[in-house]
Amino acid sequence: MEEQWRMRRKRRIAAYRRAERVLARPGFLGTLRERLALLADAQDVYDLDETGDIYGNGVVEALEEKVAGLLGTEAAAFFPTGTMAQQVALRCWAGRTGDTTVALHPLAHPEVHERKAFSQVSGLRPVHVTSEPRLPTADEVRGFEEPFGALMLELPLRDAGFVLPSFEELTEVVEAARERDAVVHFDGARLWETTAHFGRPLDEIAGLADSVYVSFYKSLDAYGGAALAGPASLVEEARTWRHRYGGLVFQQFPTALSALIGLERELPRLPEYVRHARVVAAALRAGFAAAGVPWAHVHPGVPATHEFQVWLPYDADVLAEAAVLQAEETGTLLFAGPWNRGGPGLAFTEVSVRAQGLEWTADDVTSAVTEFVKRLPEA
Repeated sequence: MEEQWRMRRKRRIAAYRRAERVLARPGFLGTLRERLALLADAQDVYDLDETGDIYGNGVVEALEEKVAGLLGTEAAAFFPTGTMAQQVALRCWAGRTGDTTVALHPLAHPEVHERKAFSQVSGLRPVHVTSEPRLPTADEVRGFEEPFGALMLELPLRDAGFVLPSFEELTEVVEAARERDAVVHFDGARLWETTAHFGRPLDEIAGLADSVYVSFYKSLDAYGGAALAGPASLVEEARTWRHRYGGLVFQQFPTALSALIGLERELPRLPEYVRHARVVAAALRAGFAAAGVPWAHVHPGVPATHEFQVWLPYDADVLAEAAVLQAEETGTLLFAGPWNRGGPGLAFTEVSVRAQGLEWTADDVTSAVTEFVKRLPEA
């Protein structure tokens, strides 16, 4: 089974590279040559005649100042990974509140994708306010049966389908946490994507929280890296813990430059991607309905960001094979990501609409759906 999975993944990657048309081509899947070409625009965002950074000065400081300005916080600190940034943020808050308990969703990234790092590395105790596939409500926060020092909210909640509350609901949740004397931390790996949904600028969204983490590669196509933003005293303490965790890297100018380029190039386009994602989502629904596929589901129905899920009533292996066959036989790859098992005879994949996706009209999407369905077994 493992060998079969490896072979299918190898075919999917080969089909992705050969396909003439792909709905989503995120930069991180590019060749090394293509990724290095990103730095061709570096002279537009930073003076390349300056000396390279050493342990976080120079271009890294410029990136930190840029992020703090965008988020409206007193300061920001660059981290090599978001895993490290969030552990540091929440252990700093635990020291200040005297409470190591962190309330978060069971689908939050640290719980699902980081091997229980909060509890295993940082001495934090996660508790779950709700298990519903959405962010917690204000009433759930108020009524939770035990105390917690920090409430962590992932915006958007990726594993629930990139879902977001309304801005009014988010404000009420934050107020409910404050009523319990808890601090609020935003896991904002994809916070950059939320402005279209909330109808608010970044600084107003970030201003609801006591601290915010943002990623540079998930939405902005940078090489990697993250930032923790918040009060100057918290960020200064976080720098100390960053050093202790091994995150004070000697030189990081390629990553920092790529992040500045992402902020310059991709950040202004994200609202456009979100708008077109809603066009693509509607076309996918129409295409599957016209093709007679039972119970094809796009979640959320109206995407809150430029990313969403597609659920289909087939085994994941069947859908993965159909996606690869479509690319191999037609040169068009509609679903470039892996298919994940969602239950017996049920699977889902994530769809992301970026620059290349803007070239796909609704008719293009429905036509591609027709070709995809041709490669599925009879229902």
